[in-house]
Amino acid sequence: MNITLDELRNLKHRLPHGSIKRIAEELNMDEQQVRNYFGAQHLENSGNHLQSGPNGGIVHIEDERILNLANRILEESTQKASSN
Repeated sequence: MNITLDELRNLKHRLPHGSIKRIAEELNMDEQQVRNYFGAQHLENSGNHLQSGPNGGIVHIEDERILNLANRILEESTQKASSN
């Protein structure tokens, strides 16, 4: 899957507090691995590949588990906010 770095960062910033820890626990990963997944500085260490381009560049994501869980958490928080 390809996504812009800006879109990936935006997703991270929209996640509710504690989401990085939750993702790490649910996927049995280190929290730093999850942070690296969303950031450009250590992106290569996450298994993702960054190609220069507009909007921060294009990130090619091999393993979508973190992305899928982050989207699910975001959906849950949106649904929770809508029901209040």
